This record gives sequence, C-alpha cells and structure tokens, in this order.
Amino acid sequence: MRIKQTIEKVPGGLMVVPLMLGALMNTIDQLHIPVVMKFLQSLGVAQTADGYYEFLRIGGFSEELFKNGALTLIALFLFCAGSQMNFRVGGIALKKGALLTTSKYLTGLVIGLIFGFLFDPMDGFLGLSTVAIIAAMTNGNGGMYAALTSQYGNRSDVGAVSVLSLNDGPFFTLMSLGLLGSKFPVIAFIAVLLPIAIGMILGNLDPEIREFLKAGEILPVPFFAFALGASMNFATFFNPSVVGAGLLLGFMTTAFTGLTGILVFKLFKEKSQIAPVAEASTAGNAVGTPAAIAAAASVAASSGMMSAKEAQSYADIANLATMQISIAVLTTAILCPIAVIMIDKYQRKRGIDGKQERPGRVA
Repeated sequence: MRIKQTIEKVPGGLMVVPLMLGALMNTIDQLHIPVVMKFLQSLGVAQTADGYYEFLRIGGFSEELFKNGALTLIALFLFCAGSQMNFRVGGIALKKGALLTTSKYLTGLVIGLIFGFLFDPMDGFLGLSTVAIIAAMTNGNGGMYAALTSQYGNRSDVGAVSVLSLNDGPFFTLMSLGLLGSKFPVIAFIAVLLPIAIGMILGNLDPEIREFLKAGEILPVPFFAFALGASMNFATFFNPSVVGAGLLLGFMTTAFTGLTGILVFKLFKEKSQIAPVAEASTAGNAVGTPAAIAAAASVAASSGMMSAKEAQSYADIANLATMQISIAVLTTAILCPIAVIMIDKYQRKRGIDGKQERPGRVA
C-alpha cells in the first residue's frame, strides 16, 4: 500500500490529511453516539467531565499523543527545524534570503495592521483574525520554495532557503502582535524562540547533530497536525465562511507577498523574479502557530502582562484560525507553482533565463 505517496499527492498532505483525520475523529466523538459510547464504556474508558465516553479521551499515552500532544510536538518540530538553519550562507544567497524574509514579513505585518484597523482584529471580515493573516502570510513553504527554485531558479535562489527557514514557526507572528499592541512579556518570546535557538546552535556546532535531527523537520508534522485536528469539529471546518476566509487568505498570500517580493528584487537590481514568487505560499507548519500564540498569551496572562480576557480571546480564535490557515496552505500550494510557471514564461519572453546565476539573454 502506498499510503504516504497518496497523502503527498494532496498539497501540504502531510499536514492537511492528518489534520482532517483528527477533526473527523473528534467530530465522531462529539456526536456522542450511544452505541459507540457503550462500547467504550465496556472497555473501561473513564467518563469525561461532561459524562461522555470518547475515543480521543481514553487516557494514557494515546490521549497524550493524539489529543493533548500538539504543543509538545510543535516544540520538537521547532527544535529540529532550528538545527537545519545554517550560519554559513553565500553572499548572494544571504542577500536574497534577507530580502525575501523581510519583504514577506513586512507584507504580512502591514496587511494584518490594515485589517485590524478596518475590522475587528479577532473576528473581522469572513471571521478572519489578525493572527490568521500574519501567520499565513509571513510563513512560506520552504519545501515548495526549494523545489520550485531548483527547477526554475539558480543556485543562490535555492541557497536563500537557509535564511527563509527563519520564518518557520510562530516567532514572527508573536513579534507582530507585540508591535500591534498585545503585551507579551519577554519570557513569552524566549519560550517560543528557545527551542529554535538551541537547535540552531547545536546544528551549527556539530554537522552530525544536524544530520541526526534532520528527520525532525518532517516526522513530528503529521502527529501535531492530528492533535490540532483533534480539537476541531468537522462540521465547523466546512462552514462556508471558514472556507471563504481560507481561500481569501491563500489568494492574498500569493498575490501580495509575491508582488512585494518582486518589487523588492527589482529595487535591488535582481533580474530574475523566480525566488519571490516561489516564496509566495503558506507553510503547512503555520497551522500550528495559532495554538502556540494562545499558549504564549496564557503565559502573558499569568505574569500580569495581559488581561485574562485578552488571553482567552486568543484561545477562542485558535481553532478557527487553524482551519483558515489550513485552507490557505492548500490554496497557495496550487497558486504558487502556477505563478512561478507564469513568471518564468514571462521572463523568457523578455530574454531572461532565471536558471543563470546572473540572468542574461536566453539563447
């Protein structure tokens, strides 16, 4: 059986498919079907606080992994992702990576700022929140970027992924919310950044550690995706407004971050525009950002830097934002490659070969 190959045919499949399965399991649990509950009761499953019996709340390792393990698994992912961030990046690759990371981040921040000014930042147009917008728009799919630039771009385009990996995880989103007025204590930033920083230090000190932790960039993803899905209801996932918001978020990410990246590259005299368009996507791991932000808000509330009400508002939107970002991941996984193909054809008509390190005339 080619289960993994089938899952990977779905855009962002290693994240999206387990997320959907977790949501499906939780949806069945929330229906509280009498026959199912009697079966679970016969096995000795303990009642929930509400007096029900659920698959995902049977206790032990199973419940900790499949229901409660999201934050721990996300932390493990961030640690391993940090270990792959290389301090040694070539000059041109470093320049491109810095330009792409900065332009993508500032675009997401500005759009989030405008949205928060025009609408309710927690529940605005189509139920979108500032958290969902910034998380989706500032975090690009590194795997897709590497694949697209290796096919249509040049070596320095591909090398820029080492810098782009800095936007993995919730740190930029947390920093943006701080700039927008939410008062997170320094420890909240440290708590998010520390796994990445330790992983980065170890990975750069010892290449064998980097190689050992490389699998951790992928391995935890389906597990924390399932655990995130296990807190969602499938019926809510297919709410028209949720789907519409996710699609809009995906279109905005590809259009706005792609166009901004192109303008910045032109400003800095880069002829080929393959890299900025290849980065105009939403990463699958951005799905875990709302949960991490909610956890950071809880820390802020416990330290007195944020009111309990504000912290609860982040917890309340976490599931909805996760669903919207999931749809944005799928949307950009389709739109981004199409946009790269189109820009490559456009450049070639103008005599620019994006595969050349210093693009010249196409022969």
